[in-house]
Amino acid sequence: MSHVYFLYFSGMNRSFVLNLIFLMAINLLIKPFYLFGIDRVVQNTVEDGTYGLYFTFFNLAYLFQIINDFGIQHFNNRNIAQHNQLLGKYFSNILILKLGLALVFMLVLSLTGLLLGYRAEQFPLLLWIGLNQVLVSLIFYLRSNISGLGKYWLDSIFSVLDKIFMILICGSLLIQTSTRDQFIIQWFVWAQTASLLLTALLAFIWVGKKVPRLRFRVKPVMLLLIIKKSYPFSLILLFMAIYTRTDGIMIERLLPDGMIEADRYASAFRLLDAANMLALLFPALLLPMFSKMLAKGEEVGKLAHLGLKTIWAGTIAGGLSIFFYKTEIMVLLYDTGNAYSGDILGFLILSFLSMSGTYIYGTLLLANNNTKALNILFALSVVANISLNFLLIPEYKAQGAAVATLITQTGVFIGECVLAYKLISMRPDWSVFFRAGILIALILGSHFFLVLRLEIPWNVKFFLSIGISLILSFILRLIDVPYWLKLIKNKPSN
Repeated sequence: MSHVYFLYFSGMNRSFVLNLIFLMAINLLIKPFYLFGIDRVVQNTVEDGTYGLYFTFFNLAYLFQIINDFGIQHFNNRNIAQHNQLLGKYFSNILILKLGLALVFMLVLSLTGLLLGYRAEQFPLLLWIGLNQVLVSLIFYLRSNISGLGKYWLDSIFSVLDKIFMILICGSLLIQTSTRDQFIIQWFVWAQTASLLLTALLAFIWVGKKVPRLRFRVKPVMLLLIIKKSYPFSLILLFMAIYTRTDGIMIERLLPDGMIEADRYASAFRLLDAANMLALLFPALLLPMFSKMLAKGEEVGKLAHLGLKTIWAGTIAGGLSIFFYKTEIMVLLYDTGNAYSGDILGFLILSFLSMSGTYIYGTLLLANNNTKALNILFALSVVANISLNFLLIPEYKAQGAAVATLITQTGVFIGECVLAYKLISMRPDWSVFFRAGILIALILGSHFFLVLRLEIPWNVKFFLSIGISLILSFILRLIDVPYWLKLIKNKPSN
């Protein structure tokens, strides 16, 4: 009976493990190199405060990304995963809808820039960043079709393709002294445009070949249907954008030296982004898998807890190790790095522990179409985050925004845990939380009673801390290698 039980659940778990290994491998090769070899170097190369303005404009555009997407990506990913045959019916109509939404997005972004009082010479940068967000939204939609059709490995390649192009374009400019000395933030933004265009074109060609009789005809009834079905997802994206991205804008607007403080916050936020690039692979992979399982009435608890164990093994090991050496890391990476920016990084990276858990439970609730419950939770999180930012930023500056992020993300994770176990018929696996708590205690103990006492350089201690943490994850079976091997060897017949 136990063997039959294993085979029943192992099909999707096996697919998750194999695709996760491939996805993490390709992202570990490309995205960290882009973040620290290109993005970081650009920030160090351009004039102090310039990247802070770029970061502010990026967050401003991200806030209105809901207009670009309108929940279409999540709706489509879930829909195509459950009903592959609907690709031809929706594809051309959604592309026409996204073109209209993109025009509205650019108009709203321009008007907001005017209302916030940005100068005329700053507007071209804001509009180029807005155009890039339109292309990002288009790529996410095209990728939702690819993963919805079960081509997870191909979606993994498209997830890093624009970064590969950026490495080639910006790398060639930064490696030469003549162009590096003249490098301006506009070059960085234009390189993003070219990279995103190439990626979108290749993704469109692949998806277009899967659509029978591709015709671009406007069907108002179909457009209204798509908007109606996507609307709940759009609110989720809006609330998430507000409570994760308003901090950079509020720092720049509330403080006299806002551009400089935003620059410092952006430098620490990059490390959170680097960690997120790997953690975000989980929801991208799990959403179509959860959707298929729930549509068939299959139990999703085993896959959810496997995802939670795996993501926490990495985030706890990496997050705590970064926290231990936060100041040293900031000094190493940035010309302006110091203890102040190290403290910003410390609060942000601690928030990542809760954030990573939301990628499992939030995705599960989304796949189960619990959009109303998620919207209520996220609306409360928006109120809490903005209130905390107004309270903390004027006195504690960028550090205050980081503390607000930590509190907000912790609250969101607790709320999603409660909702997942209440609304979805699965039992909590308390051993996952217990093992995670033991892992944190053992990492703290090994660091303070072993690693700190060694007379070796801090960077060696940093990697030693990560190594010890991962070994402990194996021992505690958070990274459950025997189970993974069993999945890989026992391929189900179906």
